[in-house]
Amino acid sequence: MKNRKTVLIVEDKLIPAEYLSCMLKDNGYRVLDIADTGRKAIEIAKRDKPNIVLMDIMLKGQMSGTEAAMQICRNSPDCKIIYLTAYSNREIIESAYESSAYAYLLKPYREKEILATMHLALLDNKKKKENSDNIKLKLINEYYFNTKLQRLCRDNKEVFLSKNGHKFMEILAKSKNTTVSNEQICGHIWHENRSCNTLRALVHRIREKTDTHLIENVKGMGYITYSK
Repeated sequence: MKNRKTVLIVEDKLIPAEYLSCMLKDNGYRVLDIADTGRKAIEIAKRDKPNIVLMDIMLKGQMSGTEAAMQICRNSPDCKIIYLTAYSNREIIESAYESSAYAYLLKPYREKEILATMHLALLDNKKKKENSDNIKLKLINEYYFNTKLQRLCRDNKEVFLSKNGHKFMEILAKSKNTTVSNEQICGHIWHENRSCNTLRALVHRIREKTDTHLIENVKGMGYITYSK
């Protein structure tokens, strides 16, 4: 199972970085690496995609921690940036939050404070993923039905169907892995029963724009689509 508690430490002082690494490992986190410059942090984050980055603001080299954080967030929007810094002036704090920081903790930090903040950051990501899963009903071959937009999509792009085509896919997606009767489909789309030929014509038009295996006909009963 993939470890959802992965961390990148960005700190240019070796002893504090190693202490932090040991503390996190003792509490079940997987420390991916320790970066001592902003550019190195960006490279590691892009490669390893940590859930959390613990970032010092003042780093050696030409790039600050806030600049590195902004680039990391652009590459990985779900990554949570938590600043650990000795600087508390208002200008630096505002700059930190403008860089999409999740939290800002002052040194000397307390172990419980860091762990609690990281735990909340992971819960926030979990909640966002659950909300996303509720909006996106995942189907086979990278298709999904977006319940908020009421649209069939694939690879984050809308599949251009008619209004009735999207309604057809909506009822199948909401009942995925279960056969939906012709009567249920007609009631959902037209609010009345229609001939089998009308329904078959609609399915034919949808199949012309999608994977042929996305919709299956269950002879004499209705239609079905499957989740991945």
